[in-house]
Amino acid sequence: MKTFIPEALLLLLLANLTLTRHPKGSHSLSYLQTLLTSPDFLEPQLIYAVYFNDIHIERFNSREEPPRLMHCAPWVDQQEPEYWDQRTEEVLKLMATYKYILKKMLHIYNLIETGNHTIQILMACDVLPGGNLSHIQYEFVFNGHDYVVLNEDLRTWTAVGKAAEVLRQNWEASGLAKSLKTYLQHKGVKLVLRQLVYGKEILLRTEPPQPSVPIMPIVTGLVLGAVLMGAVVTFLIWKRRTKGKERAGSEFKSPWEYQVQLRVCPVT
Repeated sequence: MKTFIPEALLLLLLANLTLTRHPKGSHSLSYLQTLLTSPDFLEPQLIYAVYFNDIHIERFNSREEPPRLMHCAPWVDQQEPEYWDQRTEEVLKLMATYKYILKKMLHIYNLIETGNHTIQILMACDVLPGGNLSHIQYEFVFNGHDYVVLNEDLRTWTAVGKAAEVLRQNWEASGLAKSLKTYLQHKGVKLVLRQLVYGKEILLRTEPPQPSVPIMPIVTGLVLGAVLMGAVVTFLIWKRRTKGKERAGSEFKSPWEYQVQLRVCPVT
């Protein structure tokens, strides 16, 4: 029986490693993005977070009113209001793109849009002294099983899953990898350099600064929650199947009386 736990666990651990490991003397920049749909949501929810090294510096939640990208670093926000207006518009456009991609992927698998679905994106890089990029990383995961990963050559992609393969072909044809590299070389590096200026008093301390959000407890909590939820779901399905087998031994049903239903496990 398939379960979403290994994929969810892998993604959370991968995100944590990306946030905490980078070459000596460099600084890491990570964008973690999750688009969620649920029968309880009128519209998909986007959770968008930007990390400088292991420090949470920007956040966005589309369910907040008003939906706006916000400063959350432990140092004072020194950006002009126009910066946040522009960046919010960028995130909203990105959300529209993810909603479009999600709709296409659901169509490929013949899944309903009002179910529980997720798209998770990790984009990260290291900025070396002098402003040069290294270790560019991009990963896209759909419902915890289909995924597309940028290869080390920074030109081609590896895809797993039918919908992911369609996405890979589109991305390679459109030259998305080059666009990602260009974006990180300009806006990504600029963002890192600004944080070094704005947060220099904290970043230059002898002891490592305490991040505004301690990362490991959050990741651990999410993982444990996912494991617990998966265990409960697995037990309930096993129990239902066991009862079904017991009933099947006492009465006969013709094959056409059974209906096969596609079940989508919620990804936390």
